[in-house]
Amino acid sequence: MKIAIIGVGAMGSIYAGMLSEAGHEVWAIYPWAAHVAATNAGSLHLSGASGGRVINVLRASVDISEIGRCDICVIATKASGIAAATKAIAPVIGPDYLVLTIQNGLDADRRLAQHMPMHNVLLWVTDGFSASMKGPGQAHHNAMKFIRIGEITGSINPHFSALEALFQNTGFNAKAFENINTLIWEKFLCNITFSASCTVYEQTVDALMASPDHWIVALAAMQKAYRLGQAKNITFSFMDPVAYVTAFGAQMPDARPSMLLDFLAKKPSGLDAINGMVPVLSKELGLPTPVNDDLVAKVRIKEASFKG
Repeated sequence: MKIAIIGVGAMGSIYAGMLSEAGHEVWAIYPWAAHVAATNAGSLHLSGASGGRVINVLRASVDISEIGRCDICVIATKASGIAAATKAIAPVIGPDYLVLTIQNGLDADRRLAQHMPMHNVLLWVTDGFSASMKGPGQAHHNAMKFIRIGEITGSINPHFSALEALFQNTGFNAKAFENINTLIWEKFLCNITFSASCTVYEQTVDALMASPDHWIVALAAMQKAYRLGQAKNITFSFMDPVAYVTAFGAQMPDARPSMLLDFLAKKPSGLDAINGMVPVLSKELGLPTPVNDDLVAKVRIKEASFKG
């Protein structure tokens, strides 16, 4: 199978490397020229939870138009990159194409629908995954637990079984679910807890949880987001959201959320789709979310410091 991974940063490198090792023709598309060059030189180093090895069968490019038609396009960009990615993949998706989008936060469906038909689009929600780039051609996998696949419309897509098998045979713990909105919101609560909080305080997950004052703030932001989900009739699989996000954080104690990694690298983050969505929902539903709003404002100030 021919697969394009669009947005090959830390997690994208893990996906691309493991899929290519499983025997698929995988193309990694990323604008970071040094990373592309290292990958094409046969020196993509993967380390951490998925094992340590060097991937030498993966192809990479900064230009998606070079790769020709693909069976699957995986969009692994941040939410802010969805529009550019969906426009870019138009020339390479085949007649029976499948688009799989891996997004933290909310609103991916609306962003995608603005640029492409949605009948063959699936969402990929990760649970207990974390990775970071150590340099060009060097990706470290901090944690690897579970991948959940679902269709935006909430139905069972005929491709589900094939995708389950593809990713399971690659080494991922993957399963298809009908009710993807619940899974999106449950991951959203984890993102709300750790993303902006770790960025504002510039702490790893375990350091945040070990700081009583900071942890109270993170949980307060999450609990308001939980109330928003309830107001939108999301059926959560748990009764205690604090216990849920605490257990999530305990799985990856040394991890830095992608929002913090972006800040440290002086790059724009996925804030608008994560904590930045809470003020949007707050206004829509008439439920105030002052703690999260304060965290969002502080992240924006931090990002403005390197945006100029």
